[in-house]
Amino acid sequence: MAKERIVQGGSGGAEEEKFNLSLRPQSLDDYVGQPALVEKLRITLEAVKQRGEPMEHVLLHGPPGLGKTTLSHIIANEMGTHATVTAGPALTKGGDLVGTLTKLQRGDVLFIDEIHRLPAAVEEFIYPAMEDFKIDFTIDTGMHAKTIPIDLKPFTLIGATTRAGLLSGPMRSRFGIAHNLEFYNEADLLSILRRSADLLQIDVERAADALHAIARRSRGTPRIANRLLRRVRDYAQVKADNRFDDRVVDAALKLEGVDDAGLDEIDRKYLKVIGTTYEGGPVGLEAVAATLGEDAGTLESMVEPYLLQMGLLARTRKGRMLTRDGAGYVGVAWAGEDDALFAGEKSGG
Repeated sequence: MAKERIVQGGSGGAEEEKFNLSLRPQSLDDYVGQPALVEKLRITLEAVKQRGEPMEHVLLHGPPGLGKTTLSHIIANEMGTHATVTAGPALTKGGDLVGTLTKLQRGDVLFIDEIHRLPAAVEEFIYPAMEDFKIDFTIDTGMHAKTIPIDLKPFTLIGATTRAGLLSGPMRSRFGIAHNLEFYNEADLLSILRRSADLLQIDVERAADALHAIARRSRGTPRIANRLLRRVRDYAQVKADNRFDDRVVDAALKLEGVDDAGLDEIDRKYLKVIGTTYEGGPVGLEAVAATLGEDAGTLESMVEPYLLQMGLLARTRKGRMLTRDGAGYVGVAWAGEDDALFAGEKSGG
C-alpha cells in the first residue's frame, strides 16, 4: 500500500493541508455535521464565556479526516484565542512541551493530534499542566538536579486520536468533554461540497449533479470529499473545458481508480481475495494480508472500516467474511449459511 490512496482519510501532505485551510469553516455556525457534538460545544462555550473561564479540555476520537483539527481551530476562534497544533509523536520528552506550554496565553488552545502516541513520560508531565496549570521542570541530573516550578496561564487541551482504546485511563479521565466523531451522511457531505465549490468559484447550481456524484464516493469523510472535488476540478479544467457534471466526475475518478461506491483498487482486491481465493470466507485477516502482500494492521485500520460501514464485509467469530452485498459486489455466490451469523458482528472484532 505504498501508493498514496486518494480515498484515505489521513492527510495528503502540506499542499493538501494548505488547500483545506482555505476551505476550513471558522465558526460553529459554518460547521456541518456532528450535530450532538456541535450542540454540546455550543452550550459549553457559551457558559464558559459568560463566566470568563477557559474552555474545558476536549478529547475527540474517530477515523481520520472527520474534522478534529478543524474543530480545534473553531473552538479557539469562538473563544477569541489562538490555537497551537502539534502531534503526539513529535513530543518525545517532557521538555518538548515546556516551550509550547509557557507561550500559551490565557484561554489558548493546544491541539495534540495522535495523542495516544504520547510517551508515558510526557503524559505524566502533562497531567499537572491540565489539572493545576503548572509544571515542575527538572534541570540537570543526579545530586545537581533541581526542580523549577512553572506556573502556566489557563489553557484548553484538545486531544485527537483514531485509537481511543490505546489512551491510558488517567489521560482519558482528565478531559471534561469526550466525543466520538462519526462518518458523515451524504446530505452533510453535499452541504460541505457546496460550500467548498462556492469558495473555489465553481457554479454550484450548474455543478449540482457532479457534487452529488462526488458526495456518493466520499466514504463519509469531508477530507476525502474535498480531495475528490479538487481532482475533479483539475480534470474539468484540463480535459473538459471547465464542464462540471457527473460524466466528468466519472471520467476523473476512473483515472484515480475510484468506482461509484467510493471503493478503490485495494478495496476491490481485498474483497476479491476473500470472494474467490477463500470462497467468501470466513478467513483470518493474516491470511488475507499474506495473499495480498500487505500488512494486516494496515488493512484493519485503512481498508476494513469503510467496507464494514458499507455492509460489504463482516467480522465474524470465525474470521472475515463477505456479506450478501459484498458477494454481489464481487460477483460470487454468497457463502453465508445464516443471517444471524452477522447480527451485531459487522463492526465487531
